[in-house]
Amino acid sequence: MVLRPEAVRARLLKLEQVVSRLQQLSGLGQRELREDFRAAWTAERGLQLAAEIVFDIGNHILSAHFAVTAEDYEDILTQLAAQRVLDPALRERLRGLGGFRNILVHGYLALDSDRVADALSRAPSDFSDFMAAIRNWLATNAP
Repeated sequence: MVLRPEAVRARLLKLEQVVSRLQQLSGLGQRELREDFRAAWTAERGLQLAAEIVFDIGNHILSAHFAVTAEDYEDILTQLAAQRVLDPALRERLRGLGGFRNILVHGYLALDSDRVADALSRAPSDFSDFMAAIRNWLATNAP
C-alpha cells in the first residue's frame, strides 16, 4: 500500500468539520445529555465520527508508510506513538478512545451521559491536537 497524503488531508478536513460541531456542543452537560435525546444522539454521533476518522487516518499511515498492522483501535494509537507520529502525551490523552468508540457503536446499553459529557468536554482539544500532529508529520514525511 502506498501512502496517499491527499486521502489523509481529506479526512483531516472532515475531522476539522466534526471538531467544529463538537466545539459547539461541548457546553452540554450531563443533565442536558440525559434529558434531551437529540442533544445526546448528536453528541454521541459526533464523537463516534471523530473517533472513526482518527482511526482511519492512523491505520492508513501505519499500513501505508510503516507497513505496520495494528491489532485493534487502541493499538493504532499506540503504534502511531511508537512511530513518533504522536507524542507520548497526546497518546496518553487519547487512551481509551478505542474502547469508547466500541461502546458508542456496540455497547450503547452501557453508555451513560456522564461519560459522554466528559468525552465531549475534552474532544475539541484532543482531536485538534491529533490533527496538528498528523499535519506536522505529513509536512515532513509526505509530498
